[in-house]
Amino acid sequence: MTSGLWELVLKGIWVTVQLLVLSALLAGAVSFVVGIARTSRLWIVRFLAGFYTEVFRGTSALIMIFWVYFVLPLAFGWQLVPLWAGTLALGLTYGAYGSEVVRGALNAVDPAQREGGIALSFTPWQRLRLILLPQAVPEMIPSFSNLLVELLKGTALVSIMGMGDLAFSANLVRLALQQSAEIYTYILLIYFVIAFLLTRLMRGLEKRLKAGVGKEPERDTSKLALRREAADAAGGGVGGIG
Repeated sequence: MTSGLWELVLKGIWVTVQLLVLSALLAGAVSFVVGIARTSRLWIVRFLAGFYTEVFRGTSALIMIFWVYFVLPLAFGWQLVPLWAGTLALGLTYGAYGSEVVRGALNAVDPAQREGGIALSFTPWQRLRLILLPQAVPEMIPSFSNLLVELLKGTALVSIMGMGDLAFSANLVRLALQQSAEIYTYILLIYFVIAFLLTRLMRGLEKRLKAGVGKEPERDTSKLALRREAADAAGGGVGGIG
């Protein structure tokens, strides 16, 4: 490819990264707000949060992008630029999935921890901030990591708005060079590299968060167990020889 076409691809990568970061921030905020609301003692709050979750989980992200970009202007008389339309549609959609991750992790915290907070006369907000979230957040990271990769792949849907993301730029390059196999192979590799970096980043975050609450990452624990078994075996062998 010529330098001009590579520049087009690089611009597409930058647009995709921007969209990914903005959508992930919105989805994260929605996940925690709606997920915490799903555990509320007030039935109306649980109902509204559950209704939101079911609506956005039950609709297509592609159709949601169409709706935000083409229908909202007709209803409200203003047009979102493609970047913000894609951010809104993807953030709200994947935030609905993330809210279930938050709800499940909060409900998985040992009930004795909640009872301890009540015994200490903590308010509901204090129990949530000081007891529940510090224990629940590390357990959310693997699921959030999967959602983040899915969100990365979902960013390709914004190309239907003519937004110059990676998928849209790749199609322009393909049309210019008439080389579908090579171009799409390059794009597959680029998406894979971005996804791989995201999973590495999230895994590192998971380790740090678990270390903060006194938990060992599962992989490290298994290695430690293997080392102990090896040491025991070695010790038993020496004793047998003696």
